[in-house]
Amino acid sequence: MAGSGRVMALGPAHVAKVARVVERVPRTTGLTPLSDADFEALAARLVADLAGGPFWIFAISSLIWKPAFEYVEARRGIVHGWRRSYCLEITDWRATPESPGLMLALDRGGSCTGVAYQMPEDEAHGRMLRLLRREIGSHEGIPWLRWVTVRSPEGPVRALAFYCTPQNDPDVVRLPVEEQARRLARAVGHVGSCAEYLYNTVSHLEALGIRDRYLWELQARVAAEIDRI
Repeated sequence: MAGSGRVMALGPAHVAKVARVVERVPRTTGLTPLSDADFEALAARLVADLAGGPFWIFAISSLIWKPAFEYVEARRGIVHGWRRSYCLEITDWRATPESPGLMLALDRGGSCTGVAYQMPEDEAHGRMLRLLRREIGSHEGIPWLRWVTVRSPEGPVRALAFYCTPQNDPDVVRLPVEEQARRLARAVGHVGSCAEYLYNTVSHLEALGIRDRYLWELQARVAAEIDRI
């Protein structure tokens, strides 16, 4: 999968401009943490959903540039009915309550091209468990998991996708793109900045020849906002 050859406006220099050390402060989130038993039960339910079939994951952002799991195949594919959107407000990780950021998710409508990864056949429960522990931490995060159909030249596959917006979820925020850019240009938390996350996502999509017009516009706006401030 060849790169597009386009030059991004947002670059490492912009990421460096907003980088700073932020100490993590424990906060009350109002979320209900998943216990070890909860994780085990959720992993068992999702593995049962496989019904003995292959275990696929659909990646749209950080699981592309930092998968942190083994896989036996990666294929480019498209999911219809969902699109990338910075629609989940965050006040931790790459943001703070004083400067809230946004997290990339799959919102309803349109389509999304990403990467489908097939997990090795062995130890499905353990692989599922490790993935869940990385991606979610609360009961409120469970409705954001969804099985989707990924279509590709090699054929369709059923894959697990993370952060698909549930119906009527109060945590979903749909802001004008100008406000999205303003927040992403400023939000920094103890693991890094929102600008860094956007840069990593867009640059890796471009390297794979995946063109997301929404993210391409957004990275240019965030670069301009960082230069302005």
